[in-house]
Amino acid sequence: MAQIFITALLFISFLNASAEGVPSPEGLWKNEDATFEILEKNGTLVGSVISINEPKASAEQIKTDIHNPDASKRNRPLIGLLFMTGFVKKTDTRWENGTIYDPKTGNTYRCNLEMEGADRIKVRGYIGIAAIGRTAIWTRVSK
Repeated sequence: MAQIFITALLFISFLNASAEGVPSPEGLWKNEDATFEILEKNGTLVGSVISINEPKASAEQIKTDIHNPDASKRNRPLIGLLFMTGFVKKTDTRWENGTIYDPKTGNTYRCNLEMEGADRIKVRGYIGIAAIGRTAIWTRVSK
């Protein structure tokens, strides 16, 4: 009986140690255009724009969501824009069933996220099926 108890404790310790080594998608990420923050809210991942490489459309005008299909949202600034929502954890390294909004086109796509190590995340946006879409790699922002 004692051996079973000790074996169970060792197994639980192993699982906890393994879980601690799994990278989290939460944090700051960047691509060629901007820096994003991914957070967990209510059991799903969401993401917002923290900064963009060219924040102004002109010397005076901050870039806004000019391509949004909803005309009432075209004056909202891109910085602070919530553009990723609804990602549900599928495995320790994969989140699915989210949506991602592209402010360059005004289109919203279904999306999956997959960690490729601690500092890379694969972002796959698509319409219909994931096999037909576009993949981007974001890198974690160093602190």
